[in-house]
Amino acid sequence: MKKALFSFLFMAIALTVSAQEKPFKCHLYNDTYQVYMELDLYGSLMVPNQDIFGELPGYFGAKRDTRLWLVTDAEILSGNKARLSVVNDFGSEDFVGDLIYNGEGKYTFKHKEGSVWKIVVNGKYVKIPKEIQLVAEDK
Repeated sequence: MKKALFSFLFMAIALTVSAQEKPFKCHLYNDTYQVYMELDLYGSLMVPNQDIFGELPGYFGAKRDTRLWLVTDAEILSGNKARLSVVNDFGSEDFVGDLIYNGEGKYTFKHKEGSVWKIVVNGKYVKIPKEIQLVAEDK
């Protein structure tokens, strides 16, 4: 019984450490603006229905807008901070921002330079703030 309990505790600790080691492989969401980020800065992923772009570090999307913003380049600056270069799926606008992992599944995205991140809602552009809070969630 002790072996089983010890094994279970060891596995739980290992899974917790593993999740903390890769904070930039995640699905993030902001409920206020209904925007999300899908990221894998340790590998890459395919953008749904946009195979022409190949594998990328990630993308931003919105529940109310079918257009995407593609993460074309990403650099992990520290254990909890990454810099993202982002372009819209037309290639006409781009920006750079920092994604900061605050712990416990909470993130802050800070727009640094370039075009405004915006989505279309009911036929009108809605600007996303220069700083936005996101939460990790399961897909």
